Amino acid sequence: MSKNPESGVRKTGVISLILALLFFSGIFKNAPMPLSAFDFTNILGTFGELGYVSDDHGLLAKDFRGTNGVGVRDGFLFSLSLIPAIIFALGLIKIVEDAEGLKVAQKLLTPLLRPLLGLPGICGLSLMVSLQSVDAGAALTKELHDNGQINNNERLIYTGFQFSGGGLITNYFSSGAALFPFLHIPLIIPLLIVLLFKFLAGNIIRILLLYLSQESQTNSYSDK
Repeated sequence: MSKNPESGVRKTGVISLILALLFFSGIFKNAPMPLSAFDFTNILGTFGELGYVSDDHGLLAKDFRGTNGVGVRDGFLFSLSLIPAIIFALGLIKIVEDAEGLKVAQKLLTPLLRPLLGLPGICGLSLMVSLQSVDAGAALTKELHDNGQINNNERLIYTGFQFSGGGLITNYFSSGAALFPFLHIPLIIPLLIVLLFKFLAGNIIRILLLYLSQESQTNSYSDK
């Protein structure tokens, strides 16, 4: 397998990383076939509809969760609906990892993510995943932390980024689509504003952690 002698990065790793970033970026979400098949959300698909339930309201049961569910039972069915996205995303990330795509991300994206969020480049791919799926992004963040690839502070910063406007691409082009007819500006502008505030949220946590660290060092020094 050929390598770049200067960076020690496999070409297969570079290719797998680029393909994965495109796949999770959402740019092919509304593309015509066959390009739309190269999007995470489109491939994930939807559950089939069950049709109209026989009650007084004639409500439509969208999927196996049915309608009017409450309590632990409905919460359990909701958790089941999250499993396909998480399993699918973890499986794809594992393929990219085997092709050394995560090593490439570590080398190439660290100079970008370090100044922007204080995160290592290996978070780049899971960051793209979090833009499409809140749950898959959270699962990948946990895996990065469990594997020792990010520390506690980096996890907190990353969580701040993801928590603000979670699943940005998916939610913007699904729920947010209801507002598109009323917008008098290009659709990309609100998307960029939300993305900007995601970076702002991450850096607020970053500044807070820096302040707490300095405060702890000051208290430790005064105790001596």
